[in-house]
Amino acid sequence: MSRPAYRYYDFLLAAFVCVLLCANFIGAAKQATLTLPWLGAVTFGAGVLFFPLSYLFGDVLTEVYGYGRDRRVVWAGFTALAFASAMAAVVVGLPPADTDFMRGYQGQLEGVFGNAWRIALASMLAFWCGSFANSYVLAKMKVLTQGRWLWTRTIGSTVVGELIDSSLFYVVAFYGVWASSDIVAVVLAQYALKTTWEVLATPLTYQVVAFLKRAEGVDHFDRDTDFNPFHLSEADGR
Repeated sequence: MSRPAYRYYDFLLAAFVCVLLCANFIGAAKQATLTLPWLGAVTFGAGVLFFPLSYLFGDVLTEVYGYGRDRRVVWAGFTALAFASAMAAVVVGLPPADTDFMRGYQGQLEGVFGNAWRIALASMLAFWCGSFANSYVLAKMKVLTQGRWLWTRTIGSTVVGELIDSSLFYVVAFYGVWASSDIVAVVLAQYALKTTWEVLATPLTYQVVAFLKRAEGVDHFDRDTDFNPFHLSEADGR
């Protein structure tokens, strides 16, 4: 059977990888503080504003094209993240030229791209586990609900995926470095922000899913899918 020629699938894959890399290498380096009504000053990683977009992409890809094709996108993102982490380590580790500019610039490079191996590992592990959990839950819920109530799937899958993502990242990256109470507090704050973001994005998700289903002529149900995350085949049931 020939592979369907989808118009937007490759574009979504590229956009997903772009969002993932930017959220991890631009946003993750900055801690921001905003004063919010009723809550007061709230400190958070700036990447939290953009990283949930990767879960929105995961929801859309699984809902429209199915778990098998989203699985390939997750692996593409994981590979890109691993390469970027390795490249950052090599570039930062190279001896800088003995110039006034590089003496100042090297410190800036280390501040932005010099994440310790433990943080890089935590980021990749959390992304991999959280993304597959998100896609699996959405695919199963779609079959269970017979394609109705999209909002229950997008929010329900995010509740599971983001919990795994946030918990794994902070435990692997900072256990033994931060106090356990601090890890729990940060995990809960990040989890609440990411989940709220997904709820607020529900109307946008509806519009994107509806557009893609019409444009691609596909509305995939994972009734006979092999959910093994290590199989890269797109072949599965309708």
